[in-house]
Amino acid sequence: MNPQAKSIFALSLLLGTTITISSNHWMVAWTGLEINTLAILPLISKSHHPRAVEAATKYFITQATASALVLFSSMTNAWYTGQWDITQLTHPMACLILTSALAMKLGLAPFHFWFPEVLQGTQLTTGLLLSTVMKFPPISLLYMTSSSLNPTLLTCMAILSAALGGWMGLNQTQIRKILAFSSISHLGWMAIIISYSPKLTLLNFYLYALMTTAVFLTLNTIKALKLSTLMITWTKAPALNALLMLTLLSMAGLPPLTGFLPKWLIIQELTKQSMIPAAMLISLLSLLGLFFYLRLAYCATITLPPHTTNHIKHWHTNKPINASIAILITLSTMLLPISPLIPYIS
Repeated sequence: MNPQAKSIFALSLLLGTTITISSNHWMVAWTGLEINTLAILPLISKSHHPRAVEAATKYFITQATASALVLFSSMTNAWYTGQWDITQLTHPMACLILTSALAMKLGLAPFHFWFPEVLQGTQLTTGLLLSTVMKFPPISLLYMTSSSLNPTLLTCMAILSAALGGWMGLNQTQIRKILAFSSISHLGWMAIIISYSPKLTLLNFYLYALMTTAVFLTLNTIKALKLSTLMITWTKAPALNALLMLTLLSMAGLPPLTGFLPKWLIIQELTKQSMIPAAMLISLLSLLGLFFYLRLAYCATITLPPHTTNHIKHWHTNKPINASIAILITLSTMLLPISPLIPYIS
């Protein structure tokens, strides 16, 4: 793709995201969402592969439907209350439709079916944008309307997302699909706490985006898309593969790594809200995700494949690793000690 075209699409993504997160009017927020959708579509289909075109088509249909529902919910609220302000969403039907629309945009269960297929049909860099940047505007809208949303509905969707994200990721061999189901599971943790502590949801999203960026950039560096190729990339960059293992365990939420921090705070907040059964259930469901994270970590650090493979072994290269990857991996594994400062930061 032409570098000028790439820069235009990247600026459009930045513009759409900025418009949505800084707006107070529903029409302006909807405009930002549409700019985002139109900017990411050429990046998804730039390889001209049939699977990429299929992914772009599925993404467009899903996002167009969700955007129409966002517009319909805002119009319904304006019809009954006369308010177009995002924070003044008070009508129950409008709240229900908006929750469904934003769940569809994010990939929350039961509207999650499009996300693994779209991520599988894209390149790793575009998949990184879909997993992080494209989820920021819907999360921001959830943050601004959190006081009006139905906590019971969000809790049910969150537990369903954690269950399906963990369960459906168990039998996958494609790394992009595994990361897609991982994203669905993480979104469940964000959705369950959004009504009670919106700032905690934002913290969870920021740390998730940090760890996901580190994993995607590392996979892009070692050129691994399947578990079978991940097994033999240790010959290419041994140190990077070892650090990838730590980042994956951090995404799984194991202490004392960074990924344990949001889960710990969310369980603590749910306990304060007398939601101990929900906290126990989502904690147990996270064990499903832990299984495929451990499988990824095992494949990343294995030194000899357990069977004969048809893949050519890679020569060890002394090519220097990008400094940004090293910084991201360090932050993805060592941020837990800052947790005592969070009450003062927020």
